[in-house]
Amino acid sequence: MTRIIFYSNLADKQTTLATLLQQALEKRHQVTILAENEKTASSTSDALWKSSAIGFIPNVLSSHALAPETPIVIDWQEKTLFQDDILINLTQQQLVSFSRFRELIELVSNDEDDKAAARQRYKFYRDRGYEIKHVG
Repeated sequence: MTRIIFYSNLADKQTTLATLLQQALEKRHQVTILAENEKTASSTSDALWKSSAIGFIPNVLSSHALAPETPIVIDWQEKTLFQDDILINLTQQQLVSFSRFRELIELVSNDEDDKAAARQRYKFYRDRGYEIKHVG
């Protein structure tokens, strides 16, 4: 069963995302990040390449030829999923294919609309019997 973790009340999702990705890379996990749209996916990718003064977090968009071989892939369609290890949801949407992943991470900002959408997703997972860990 998919392990679900909610990180809530985040002032900066990008910082938390970079930290989680760095940890995942150190443990040799594969990560799919789901963004709202192609523009957000592209800006997230750019930010990760520039995420640290001493390094970067390598990634590609799902449309890139090397996506099947890259540990961190950013998608916006939920159609081109290449792995089933970790999924990080940056959207406010209920994901269709989350249960194929070993772990689902939900990042929730301190924005009221983001929180409201996250509450709906939380309820959806809980009502289906998923154990949910909450950080924040």
